[in-house]
Amino acid sequence: MNEIQNARAGKMRLNIRLLHNLAGRMETRRRTILKALIWNLIGLLSMSAIGYLATGSVALGGGIAVINTLVGLICYLVYERIWLRINWGRHV
Repeated sequence: MNEIQNARAGKMRLNIRLLHNLAGRMETRRRTILKALIWNLIGLLSMSAIGYLATGSVALGGGIAVINTLVGLICYLVYERIWLRINWGRHV
């Protein structure tokens, strides 16, 4: 009986270790930041064009785009990190 319990405990430790490895592969902080930077670069370019078309000024349109991008980047990073802590909807 003791050998069976030891085998089950060993299997449980292995499963927990595998789950931690899989969870670590889901999204690293570095990956989240890189995704956010690329997405915000796309947003910056499109918002600059829209800002220019709306105001007729490169400086004003660009300023609006930069502010929008910084706010969006910060919100996105916080949002992603919060969702990484929520287990709802994940299959393990």
